[in-house]
Amino acid sequence: MKKAPERLTSLLDECKTLAFDLNFNYAKQWKAKSKYRLLVGYLPIYVPREIIHAANGLAVGLMGVGDRKQIIKGDAYYQSYICHLPRGIIEMALDNNLDNFDGFLFPSICDCVRNLSGMFKLAKKGKFSRYFDYPQNFEKHIGGTFYRELNETIINDMFKINDMKITTQHLNASIALYNHNRDLIETIYNIRQEFPWRLSAVDIYHIIRAGMVINVEKHNEMLEEVVNLISEDFGEPMDNIRVVISGSFCEQPPIGMIKSIEMAGCYIVDDDFMLGSRWIQGRIDDTTNDPLNEIVEAFLTKSAPSSAVYDVPHPKSARLVQQVRDRGADGVIFCAASFCDPALLDRPDLQKACDDAGIAHINFQFHENTGQFKVIKEQAGTFSDSIKLWV
Repeated sequence: MKKAPERLTSLLDECKTLAFDLNFNYAKQWKAKSKYRLLVGYLPIYVPREIIHAANGLAVGLMGVGDRKQIIKGDAYYQSYICHLPRGIIEMALDNNLDNFDGFLFPSICDCVRNLSGMFKLAKKGKFSRYFDYPQNFEKHIGGTFYRELNETIINDMFKINDMKITTQHLNASIALYNHNRDLIETIYNIRQEFPWRLSAVDIYHIIRAGMVINVEKHNEMLEEVVNLISEDFGEPMDNIRVVISGSFCEQPPIGMIKSIEMAGCYIVDDDFMLGSRWIQGRIDDTTNDPLNEIVEAFLTKSAPSSAVYDVPHPKSARLVQQVRDRGADGVIFCAASFCDPALLDRPDLQKACDDAGIAHINFQFHENTGQFKVIKEQAGTFSDSIKLWV
């Protein structure tokens, strides 16, 4: 059995360090190199990072604290029957992990995140704090107009800080960089679909999460290197089933849980971890005279399915079934954070679609700072064995 290249191992170690640096040292050092640079923090799932990049900014994903920081102050801000993510974000803010950030964007994932945007304003964190309200109407003259105005508001917020005007040329260049970023990520997933033993689900998680806290130019270089390295033959396949993970688009699952699923005999060939990095499915035109319109058009027509968006013309259930088929998966693992209303409310409809399509599935919930991995491993293992034996 040929071993993984040493360079891949060192690259993965670098990504892991970047991904879980709760002080965001790379981003802060990047900003310190010019007084015209901005740091804009955003919560899962999606914001158009292109406009932040074009304004000489760095969009920094705030994915929570997991089990890497004890939450004390954050628990005083929220009731106990919500997910862990908002309390972790508040803890970081009050512990000054987010100092030097210029602004914050809070996508309309759920009511908890809506409230979090107001708490940041009260705590006077950043020079601006915006609730990034996705349109729920996908007609261009209604939802498109609303979404364009929202993006223009964010652009104006950034202009007030560094006086940097976004030009057509700059925005097209930023779009091109993120097009390449998504292409590379998709290439990695496509390689893993055929050869999942070359790169574990934890490895790709670290690689993509690292891209949430560094500039896109550096991330693209890292992704290009990963693609080249995993295109070589190494490792050895195991008798694992292939699964799609659904429901973890916001609060991130513990690394131990992802490992447990794979150790139980499941290759994770697709997932919705850090969905924002893969939200736009396909390329955005980077050659037009109105690139902001292309960003709006892409959101309306190329968005990934998500429980945070009410997209009636493109049912999430049908898209999940197609995703399973496209990836050649044997089944679906519904894996949502405890108290995640969007994911848990969508689950019955998604499960019914799987039943109707003859797709095997199992479900469980997780809490990002707890280690109930033994039970999850047993459940996933039983699921894997049942498919191998009877499907």
